[in-house]
Formats: sequence, structure tokens, C-alpha cells
Amino acid sequence: MKALVTGITGFVGSHLAEYLLELGVEVVGTVRGRSRMDHIRSFEKDVKLAECELRDPFSVDRLIREEKPELIFHLAAQSFVPTSWNSPMDTIHNNVAAQLNVFEAVLRSGLDPKIQIACSSEEYGHVLPEETPIKETNPLRPLSPYAVSKVAQDYMGYQYNRSFGLRVVRTRTFNHTGPRRGEQFVTSNFAKQIADIEKGRKPPILYVGNLEAQRDFTDVRDVVRAYWLALERGVPGEDYNIASGECRTIADMLSLLLSLSETEIEVRTDPARLRPSDVEILLGDCRKFRLRTGWKPEIPFRQTMEDLLNYWREQP
Repeated sequence: MKALVTGITGFVGSHLAEYLLELGVEVVGTVRGRSRMDHIRSFEKDVKLAECELRDPFSVDRLIREEKPELIFHLAAQSFVPTSWNSPMDTIHNNVAAQLNVFEAVLRSGLDPKIQIACSSEEYGHVLPEETPIKETNPLRPLSPYAVSKVAQDYMGYQYNRSFGLRVVRTRTFNHTGPRRGEQFVTSNFAKQIADIEKGRKPPILYVGNLEAQRDFTDVRDVVRAYWLALERGVPGEDYNIASGECRTIADMLSLLLSLSETEIEVRTDPARLRPSDVEILLGDCRKFRLRTGWKPEIPFRQTMEDLLNYWREQP
């Protein structure tokens, strides 16, 4: 079996590629000239890397026709919410055009792969207290350009399934983290700051934004297992929440990280880290997915945070 992973060099893509290789799946991944390669160095020789600009329909068309994948995991995207405030057009164009090109290339090829698209809990946006835990039927009220782009991807997956029969499974993943998470994301940013303080690279002051937001965190290694199960057992056309079903504040997450260090660290709020609007709570109900696939998270949150902090401690 051959799987195409778009965004293979990214955080989730690299973990997914490792998991697929363990299962004995042949893996092809898309790269661009500016793709970072450090996440896949340890297994780069075991995968095929294909140069492809996903916003170019001709490039995507050639990729699909040459590789003929049986599974497609579409993970490539501009995925950082604050960046979408600074570059809303680029975020929406990048995320929507890339997926549109993948779908159209599949239609032109005559192939019939299963396609997983990585949507996001950010689509739910403004969630009322009585609406938690959030089910797939909850209204979508996006609060950022990134979230709007993900709503578009989500509905495009539904539309291409209904209109053309593409076997698209939509996964709405809640917050996920672990080793290799980009330093701009909150869990990784805090972990990196702690590691830099421990190494004496910066004063013992950790800068934070909104600590009151509540999030549902899952380990990335559990998430990629869910993505595999989404295509193995999920129903095309359906949407599935991927979540732990447990919620904690950003302050609680930070306290856990700080408890893993013996260094005395002061916490200060940085106004520049506050967003124009922030989602107050994201707590997912993933019973629909669990009932369909049998999936459940296996890695404790403390281990996730410890592994993440040690990842940054090991960086040169």
C-alpha cells in the first residue's frame, strides 16, 4: 500500500510518516525548496520525497499521476493562528488552493484513493459554555482567518464527497503537541523558553499571553494513529472530532512544565502575545470517532510535556 503525505517534513507529517513506516506502508511525501528537513533525518532514506508546490495545479497533477497513491493524508497548511492575522489572504489561499488542487488532480487521474483532510477544532470558534464538550454537530463560529480557511477545507471535503464521490474523511483535531512541535505554538514555546533558561541562554523570565484559555490536548503520536484509523475504519463524507476529552487551562499546562524544571523562573505577561480574539474553551467530544474506530489516547499528558521539554533540551 502506498500513502501520500503532504507536509511530511512538518510536525504531524513527520510523526505520521514514522507511524506508517512501522505499519509497512510505502510513504511518499511532498517537499518544497524551503522545507525544513531535520524532522525526517532519521528516516529520510526510507521514504520517497517528491518536490511539489501544492498551490500549483500542474505540479499536483503530475504528482498524483506518477505516484498513484491509495491513501492521501493531506496535512500541509499554514497552521499557526497568529500568522493568519498578519497574513489572512496568504493563509486562506494557501490552505484552500492546495486542497482544491489535490481533489481536482485525483478526479482527473481516475484514481479512487481514501483521503484524510486535517481540519481543526478552531472551526468551532465561539463556543458557549453549555455547548461543551463539543460535538461534530456544534455550530461553526470561526474566530480567526486560519479557522475560516479550515471551515472552507472542511466543507470542500464534504462537497467533493457528495458531488463527485471522493472518499474524503474529515478529522477535526483539537490541540495536539509533543516532540518537534513548532516553537511558535504555546506548549512548545513555553518548553523552549524553559530549556533556554536552563542552558543560560536567556534570563530566568518566561513570557506568556492569555493563560485563561482552556484547551483539550492530545499527544501527536496518538493523533497520527487516529489519522490512520480514520482512513482504515472511518466513513467517507463524515467528520470526526479527534480529542482527549479532557480540558486544562494554559496556566495549568505551564505549571506542569515548570514543575519539570529545577530552575527558578519568573512568569510575565507579554501584551504582544495576546490575540485580537481568542477562543475561550475547546473541549472535544470524540465519542463518534471512538465508536467507529476504537481509538482512544494512550500517552499521558505529563509524558507528552516531559518528552516535549526534553526535545528542546536536546536541541543545540
